[in-house]
Order: sequence, then C-alpha cells, then structure tokens
Amino acid sequence: MSGEGLIAEARVMHGDAGMLRLKELMARGCEFLGTEWAILGGAMSWISERNLVSAISNAGGFGVIACGAMPPELLDKEIAATKAMTDKPFGVNLITMHPQLNELIDICAKHQVGHVVLAGGLPPAGSIERIKASGAKLIAFAPALALAKKLIRSGVDALVIEGMEAGGHIGPVSTSVLAQEILPEVAEQVPVFVAGGIGRGEAMAAYLEMGAVGVQLGTRFVCATECIAHPNFKKAFLRASARDAIPSVQIDPRLPVIPVRALKNREMENFSAKQREVAAKLDSGEIEMGEAQLQIEHYWAGALRRAVIDGDVESGSVMAGQSVGMVKREEPVADIVRELVDEAAHALGAR
Repeated sequence: MSGEGLIAEARVMHGDAGMLRLKELMARGCEFLGTEWAILGGAMSWISERNLVSAISNAGGFGVIACGAMPPELLDKEIAATKAMTDKPFGVNLITMHPQLNELIDICAKHQVGHVVLAGGLPPAGSIERIKASGAKLIAFAPALALAKKLIRSGVDALVIEGMEAGGHIGPVSTSVLAQEILPEVAEQVPVFVAGGIGRGEAMAAYLEMGAVGVQLGTRFVCATECIAHPNFKKAFLRASARDAIPSVQIDPRLPVIPVRALKNREMENFSAKQREVAAKLDSGEIEMGEAQLQIEHYWAGALRRAVIDGDVESGSVMAGQSVGMVKREEPVADIVRELVDEAAHALGAR
C-alpha cells in the first residue's frame, strides 16, 4: 500500500476509535437526556423557541426552550408547538425569579416535559419538589462548588457548570477553572454538563475526558439556518471576534446586577443609565430589591428582543459568548452537530 493509502487507513481507524470513545464518554449523558448526543442547546431568550429547539433535538442533541419572561399561557403554546415539530426529547429552561414559577412548572407537568432546567440562582422553596413530583428530571446551574454540593443535597438530578465565557448572564469564573474545581468533586454523584466558551469538538472532548457527561452550547447555534434570529443579528455574529463579546459593568454596588456578556454596541452604554435609574428608585423607596431585579431582567428581555426579532443591533442587546469568533457561516443545525461530533471523535482518536 502506498504512503498516502496507509495515512488514509490510519485516519479511518483513528476516526472509528475516536467515535467509539466519544460514545463511551457521552453514554451517561445520552442516557440521562434520551438523546443520540449529549449536546444541550443553551436556552437563549427569543432564540431558543420551537424552530431551533426542535431542530437541535431532531439532529440528535437536546433542545431547550428558553421560557425567560414568558407568561404561563405563552409557554403552554410554545411547548405544544415544539412537540408538533419533534418527537425527540427536549427540555424547558425556567428562571427562578419568575413571579409565576409554580404555574410554569405546572405547564411543564401538563405537557409531561421530561427535563426542566432551573437557572438564575437557588431554586425557591418547594420548586424542586414540585418539579420532581411531576416526574421530570431537574437540571440546575452551579457556578461554584459549594452551590453544586448544595443543589445535589437538595435533590437535583444533574448540573450545568457554566463559565464566564458564555453569552447572556454570566458568573465571575472561567469554564476551565470551574471544570477543574467541580468535576472531580461531584461528577460521580450526578451527571454534569459543561458550558461556556465551547465552540469546537476538541473542547467538548477535553471536558468529557475530565468527567463531564456532555456539554451545552448556545452561541454556535445562533447562526443555524433554523434559528429565527434577524439577519442583522446573525451578521453581527459572523463579523465578531472573541474580544467583541464583553461583559456589562455594574454601576451601583447596592444593586446586585448579574453581568451580561454581549457584543459591544450602544446598548451596553444604555444599560449603565438604566442601572442608575433603577438604583435611584431603590434609594427613594419607590421599589424594593426584588422589583429592582425584575426591572433589570425585563429591561434585558426587551433589549434582546429589539436585536433578535427587530434586527436593531445598536440599541438592542446582542448577547453572545466568546466563542462567537468560531461562528463562520449560516448552516443547518444538523451540520453544526455533525461537525462538533466529528471534531471531538478525531481529537479522541488521535490521543
């Protein structure tokens, strides 16, 4: 056999071995989710709706509806519409501070949603029990080891550890540090998915070898053909580099604002003014802390809608993770998933 033939044969063997290893490392995550690949779609408000969610699930991953600020009746319709577009498993992401959280949990139970993802802080009293009583598996975000342990004691079924490289609301610690800190401590107790800054399959493979059962990606799916985001929003992603995705700045230390990572534009400056406005209302006693936080959340929801739906990428919020520089083209979800899987398998096969 020629030298080129031997190289080609070696690549096939490496690829086959890598794919077997990938399936082995993802087996626990796939079993937990009921999917072909343990790849969750990040829940992005206005973006992670029926079209993208069903496409991710149909491609072998696990789509997640972003409930965000939706009222119960709207979530009811969104779940029903998603079920009409896929017979594969998908989940629903609920925000813990939503004033109608219990009603949203009941909507998920009504539709027999198999997995509920809680984000935005510690689950309020009774919410974990309410979700588990419906028969759903509960996934929660753990931005620190102490919180991960507390959530496990509380009865969550799986964790997502998401680093500051992610888009949208972020914590202060990088994904690589969180993975090193949390995975060795809790990976044997519950399935753990890693998120934040993942744009290629090689990174997926590395976190799987560290003990994760799967990964979550949001930014990579924004420019999917099936994503309903406005063409202007997608163009902003295609033009951006990692350094363009910056975190918002907390203006007033008395107002606990979770930083948001987005592409730098005029909206990032407008948010500083909004913080000052809300802080003034807090000082005057016009509103209390809970209402202040909700006002900030509603502000972000509106700013994100202007960018995603209306295409106003200057006065709207273009939330994006630092992996945005790895988004090169608009393409079908199935192609994105296949590319990630092939990259991961190749990396594992070359070990």
